[in-house]
Amino acid sequence: MPIEIRFTLNGVPVEAAVPPAVPAAKLLRERFDLTGTKPGCGEGECGACTILLDGMAVNSCLVPAARLAGTEVVTIEGLEAPDGTLHPVQEAFVKAGAVQCGFCTPGMVMRAVAFLERNPDPTDEEIARSIEGNLCRCTGYVKIHEAIRAAADALAAGAGRGAR
Repeated sequence: MPIEIRFTLNGVPVEAAVPPAVPAAKLLRERFDLTGTKPGCGEGECGACTILLDGMAVNSCLVPAARLAGTEVVTIEGLEAPDGTLHPVQEAFVKAGAVQCGFCTPGMVMRAVAFLERNPDPTDEEIARSIEGNLCRCTGYVKIHEAIRAAADALAAGAGRGAR
């Protein structure tokens, strides 16, 4: 039996009828056409489906869609400003060349956004630990690490804004 839920998605109030067992990742992709949330492992191991749920990075494959009721959800599509300006973390990923095949990128970016909101002046060790739950098969993580460091520096210098 579907459950009616209402939540804020990328700054916009939305509603949906969802079966209790449907993962949030499936709802976001199929009902709202937000395909930046990547279905990877389906077990919370790869981080490709990371979204912000009330400001916390979560694996949306593990979150029942019904859990979104009354929350604030931000996906990779919600980071870009209305005028098309990229979030500082997105900009840093582009500039650092931290994107190769791109499959892990939305999850990495979302995890980095949440991390930098909580820790605006991270050490290199903290940056490395912050993405431990996100897997990348292409980059070797060096450029991703450099991008997060650059984003932290840009945010500290006032070059951007946080997530919605």
